[in-house]
Amino acid sequence: MYIFEYGQKEIDYLKSKDKKLGAAIDKIGIINRKVTPNTFEALISSVVGQQISSKAAATVWNRLIELLGSITPESISQEDISNIQVCGMSQRKAGYIKGVAEAAISGAVDFNNLHTMTDEEIIKKLSSLHGVGEWTAEMLLIFSLSRPDVVSYKDLAIRRGMMNLYGLKELPKEKFDKYRKRYSPYGSVASLYLWALSVM
Repeated sequence: MYIFEYGQKEIDYLKSKDKKLGAAIDKIGIINRKVTPNTFEALISSVVGQQISSKAAATVWNRLIELLGSITPESISQEDISNIQVCGMSQRKAGYIKGVAEAAISGAVDFNNLHTMTDEEIIKKLSSLHGVGEWTAEMLLIFSLSRPDVVSYKDLAIRRGMMNLYGLKELPKEKFDKYRKRYSPYGSVASLYLWALSVM
């Protein structure tokens, strides 16, 4: 299993920049979050998981693997959309998955070379696909490409974690951006802790 790797350097930096976050890091300890280095598979997994619980997403994902054998552009494009849908998703979502596979096959998105692009370029490229928004692209940056500085405003749990950490009743974008800049260049590590704080 691959995990998002970080260590003392990132922790020390965040603690020096933000006392409250530093205290939370001490309390929570090291967080091991799984990453999926295969960017195509990671993106399909993100689309499957949109707007459903992680438990439901795992069930649908396992059924999809059972159906396809392996998650590749070819295996998805060759499968009938109704069979994909039967794994436990809407027809629209099954269509999005087919669309991502077609983009990979046609070369509209070169998944093997995404790692050579900047965060902004990747978000722009992936957001052009149906069913893939900015949030999904940002999750791919963290949980597939292990990019170091991603804090997603579109992620409700991250915003909730930030509000819990700083005792805020509301979180306007300007305030969010102030904290995000404070965490840079290790925003992704801060994100791991904000997710943990969102349920505390």
